[in-house]
Amino acid sequence: MSIIETLKSRRAVRNYEPHEVEEDKIAILLEAATWAPNDRLREPWHYYVIRGEAKQRYQNMALEYLEERFPAKPNLVKESLTVLQNTPLIIVVTSDVIPGDEASSEDNEYAVCCSIHSMWLAARELGLGLVWRTRGIGLVRDERLNRFIGSPENRKVIGTIFIGYSSSETPNTKRMSFTEKTTWL
Repeated sequence: MSIIETLKSRRAVRNYEPHEVEEDKIAILLEAATWAPNDRLREPWHYYVIRGEAKQRYQNMALEYLEERFPAKPNLVKESLTVLQNTPLIIVVTSDVIPGDEASSEDNEYAVCCSIHSMWLAARELGLGLVWRTRGIGLVRDERLNRFIGSPENRKVIGTIFIGYSSSETPNTKRMSFTEKTTWL
């Protein structure tokens, strides 16, 4: 499959089969992620792989968060937890923060986004589904996640990646033509 075809076929997968992702495939995903472009080759990313007993602790933390955030929406909490329970692999991705250098810290965040996208394309090649979560059960903006992963203050969580073998076909999405989003100068 060409790069263009891979890009066009990449989807956010949220429903997974109930079996684990093999360690060799996790290693391939992480290696692919480290080949992302990054300013001054700072390689500003760090990956926290969550599975097994740690995943159960993550679920407990997510439940607490969701119940606090959505007390009047028990169905939303239940649906979110079901997705989480069916996800075999979670990877939290952080970006290095450079104290006193906001521009470089921001450049690092962009590089980490590219790193996540590289992982996403590799997942597609490996027959894995992936979704990048920031809100809700992604817990990206919740301080509990930082404590859970033991992230130092000089790292910012950019995304929580849910990975597994897709349990259903993800429908194609339509994109607006680039001509509607491009200005030629």
